[in-house]
Amino acid sequence: MSEKRSRRARDYARDKASKLKDEALGRDSVARELVRPSADAKANSRIPVPSTNPATNLVIAEIIMRGASTLFRQNVERQVAKASYGDEGKAREVLDGRTIVTSLALYGASKLATRSPLGLGVVTGALVAKTLYDRGKSRQLRKRREGAAKLTSSEE
Repeated sequence: MSEKRSRRARDYARDKASKLKDEALGRDSVARELVRPSADAKANSRIPVPSTNPATNLVIAEIIMRGASTLFRQNVERQVAKASYGDEGKAREVLDGRTIVTSLALYGASKLATRSPLGLGVVTGALVAKTLYDRGKSRQLRKRREGAAKLTSSEE
């Protein structure tokens, strides 16, 4: 009899906690029923996997994710290079002309940026500095060209 009573008390406490949680989330009795998964949903919630070995499934998932990530990255690089240079041939030449050192530096920077917030800050700061440096160089070049154009036009 005491086992029945303790089970009833446990069920009551669980139901009370569930109701308090639902009230805190603003759910009424209809919303509780909608949120509660049915037995069929629980049975069908498993994702079909190719292998019975979990380690094999993780390896397969890793390969698929890395492959998709690589394809996405290459597509973004190609589109950015094409937009920057305007000429697809020049963009392809720049992308294909990367050295091993450049590839390793990009890999290291991406790893540093994804490992910690501090690393992300360092990489972001370096990219901002490089962008400002490039803009300053192009501004200097443009001023030199304008100055040279004024000199040649005044000499005529």
